[in-house]
Amino acid sequence: MRRRAFAALVGVLLLALAGCGQVGQERTVVVTTNILGDVTRNIVGDQAEVTVLMAPNADPHSFGVSAQQAAQLERAGLVVHNGLGLEEGVQRHVDAARDAGVATFAAAEAVDPIAFATDGSAGNPDPHFWTDPQRVRRVVDLVADEVVAHVEGVDEAAVRANAARYGAAVDELDAALTAQFARIPDERRKLVTNHHVFGYLAQRYGFEVVGAVIPSGTTLASPSAADLESLATAVRTAGVPAVFADSSQPDRLARVLADRAGVHVAVVPLFSESLTDEGGGAATYLQMMRANADAIARGLGATP
Repeated sequence: MRRRAFAALVGVLLLALAGCGQVGQERTVVVTTNILGDVTRNIVGDQAEVTVLMAPNADPHSFGVSAQQAAQLERAGLVVHNGLGLEEGVQRHVDAARDAGVATFAAAEAVDPIAFATDGSAGNPDPHFWTDPQRVRRVVDLVADEVVAHVEGVDEAAVRANAARYGAAVDELDAALTAQFARIPDERRKLVTNHHVFGYLAQRYGFEVVGAVIPSGTTLASPSAADLESLATAVRTAGVPAVFADSSQPDRLARVLADRAGVHVAVVPLFSESLTDEGGGAATYLQMMRANADAIARGLGATP
């Protein structure tokens, strides 16, 4: 009798411990990219643990996850990912988590994605929505909804207040960029970049995307000699004063383009797809966007 009672007690304790472990897991939010990670942390605050898989300065197209991180995805209360093919090395793990019953939210798919307009990716949806602060503002409220719905034990009022506060900061960013870009002469509002990243920014602030050194929406593609020659012709015709290169990628290809164009073209680094460490110039989404706006305005000759 005592043995049976002891066994029953052990069983109850094991079930309780298992339940506690599950609650702990449900109070975690796992985010794939570091840009979305920063946004999500501002929304969640101290209401739950936020784990970001992508390290600073990494390339979202090529970064992968460890077995431990893959397990974290399947134990999360909520997974926030970019979607639309951005996290090429992680998507199958996100899919596995969703198949296991984890709530997942694909940010880029929720904010009216646009299509790539030119070159090798034409017609495919563009995942780089964060270069438009207005779309990020919409994501802030959507992530707050997902956190409240799927993460156990959070204080909804606190999450909503965090989202409102951070959303106001994103609105301020948008207003500042609108004013800053308005000082760039119309004939200079043209962008050439390492690869197609700034379509949303161009649409929001009235730029023309002349082309990209890598004619694709992913850094994993490579340009051909014909691609470079075609873009060099476009650069000469458009008379752009600068080519913008991702700060985390070598700018050799951009410099080759500048040489082929036969005109003086500055190569200006931008933070396009990843945040940096503290002190690296783009440790947060807001800092990254302001740094890029300053670089674009300087590169294209904004008026004082």
